[in-house]
Amino acid sequence: MAKKKTAKKAAPAKQTATGKPAAKAPAIKKAATKKAAAKKPPAVGSQTVKEILRQLEALGNATMRAHNTKHGAGDNQFGVKLGDLRVVANQYKTNHELALELWETGIIEAQLLTTLMIKPKALSAEQLERMVQAATYVQLADWLHSYVVKEHPEKDSLRQKWMTTSDPMAARAGWRLTAGRVAKSPDGIDVVALLDRLEAEMGSAPPVVQWTMNACLAEIGINFPKHRKRAIAIGEKLGIYRDYPVSKGCTSPFAPIWIEAMVARQR
Repeated sequence: MAKKKTAKKAAPAKQTATGKPAAKAPAIKKAATKKAAAKKPPAVGSQTVKEILRQLEALGNATMRAHNTKHGAGDNQFGVKLGDLRVVANQYKTNHELALELWETGIIEAQLLTTLMIKPKALSAEQLERMVQAATYVQLADWLHSYVVKEHPEKDSLRQKWMTTSDPMAARAGWRLTAGRVAKSPDGIDVVALLDRLEAEMGSAPPVVQWTMNACLAEIGINFPKHRKRAIAIGEKLGIYRDYPVSKGCTSPFAPIWIEAMVARQR
């Protein structure tokens, strides 16, 4: 009777990794293993990554490669349209482990897929920081920010760290997060100190950092009427993006024009 009772209390399938299976109940253990296997997601490994890379290579084209190269992507790319990347990502859904493997390939499109497939909350702050620092292609940095950085539970502690870093891509992310705080949740943000830094540092900052510093300047001018005059004056003084080419119907990124246009919409 004791043996039968032990078999009935065998650990359920999803606990077999930590439970103690009954020594004389191989049939139950086998069944549990089959159930666990049935619930597992598709296998992740080099073969799956190779299949995705072949798929991406087939979707690439010379025109898109030239466009990406012009904007700093380098040679490690296939030239896949962003819309096609979203279609591929939908085929695999959220798959954290596969996303990490794709990131490690160093191929731009594979890393863009990573941002669409990864679980932001499953990343440590250290992992996320390494990814941010490695994403030197602006399109990749923007997708990483929109789909991963903004969703991470430690984003504000990282924001504060990145606001004093010498790494350009982390600094870019830090200023972008700060611009978001200025616009949506400014409590605890020292706006005057930010304006001081922008006036002193933005003119000599790397171009990739200037873009998000400028966004922060504009958000201050748009959302803080008492600091608007100074924000506009800083933009005029620095002149960054004054002559930036803009398509018809779009707003210039030149801070004074950007601020005035957005404020006019609010009236």
